[in-house]
Amino acid sequence: MRRPVKNRNVPGVDIKFGSHRVEKFINSVMWDGKKSTARKVVYDAFDIIKEKTKTENPVELFETAIRNVGPAMEIRSRRVGGANYQVPREVRPERKQALAFRWILIAARGGKGKPMAQKLASELMLAANNEGAAIKKKEDTLRMAEANKAFAHFAW
Repeated sequence: MRRPVKNRNVPGVDIKFGSHRVEKFINSVMWDGKKSTARKVVYDAFDIIKEKTKTENPVELFETAIRNVGPAMEIRSRRVGGANYQVPREVRPERKQALAFRWILIAARGGKGKPMAQKLASELMLAANNEGAAIKKKEDTLRMAEANKAFAHFAW
């Protein structure tokens, strides 16, 4: 069992929407400490989402996308008696959110030829509809966990 995390650094709320999760996502988008650039990319993506979906609050679509992409199960390697086994494990909520952020950003950065805000907006809209590369990654992870269910008794 993991020991409890004592002093976790929790980011504040973002400027525009007052959401902790959006601020954490902005921190995930950020490269080389350029937070203002990351903030502009995320807010531009939210503006594109608002424009295309005709919704008043794009944060709801963002929350849905993160919920859809977050995996319930993952596999972890476990060494038992000289052999490595892929053991399926349940995913903690913090890790679920981190994996969702990571997979959405990898999928968005994978597309070439468009500005990052457009790629991010389209990936978030696809994820909210249970489509796209991030959802495919989640399904692949779940499929691997299902295939290795026989080794669940090795869970620690």
